[in-house]
Amino acid sequence: MGIKAWFLTVVLLITGLAACVDSSVADKASVQPADRAAPVLYKQLDSFVNVREVAPSIVQDIRYATDNNFTHQKIYDCPACFLRPEVARALAEVSDDLRRQGLGIKVFDCYRPLSAQRKLWEKYPVPGYVAPPSQGSMHNRGMAVDVTLFDIAGRRELYMGTPFDYFGPEAHADYPGLSPRVKANRQILREAMRRHGFRGIRTEWWHFQYTGPKAPVEDVVWKCSAN
Repeated sequence: MGIKAWFLTVVLLITGLAACVDSSVADKASVQPADRAAPVLYKQLDSFVNVREVAPSIVQDIRYATDNNFTHQKIYDCPACFLRPEVARALAEVSDDLRRQGLGIKVFDCYRPLSAQRKLWEKYPVPGYVAPPSQGSMHNRGMAVDVTLFDIAGRRELYMGTPFDYFGPEAHADYPGLSPRVKANRQILREAMRRHGFRGIRTEWWHFQYTGPKAPVEDVVWKCSAN
């Protein structure tokens, strides 16, 4: 083998080894939980509690802080899950309850400022899916959450039949065409939430609101910094 051929062989071997290492790292990264980044504890909002402070095991995937939602645009400047104190405590109890079954909670939305509600209404002014800003939703009161379940050991969401924010009959609680697996998964979520003071609505399997005294509508916005 000539010097040039030997040098080319060494280069190809090194390149191939690097590619294998990169592929291995990528595979490992792909199975890490979605929210492994260090949590940010935003400044406290008056009359609200940051759910990370009372239930840090609850996974947060706040969709309206991304463009991965039905509007295809960011509604919040940054993600956060604030709730009224009694609602946050009740959600923490749901989380503890489900973890005994090997299940965890993932939240898609919590308190929603009224200004954000107006943006959603502009995109989809259909009562039953988006509450009119003139009335305010339970999200605007810090008394509603959008949630799903995930298997803790497998680190995967339970299949609920539709994605979050799917506006169609398949997402309805009374849709007749659900598979036994989807019916069972939805029932686990619904019963756990019910045991701790939440009730669902007919049109969205992911939406639950607390049944305590109704708090006022708010438009306070959290800051995107803990400083």
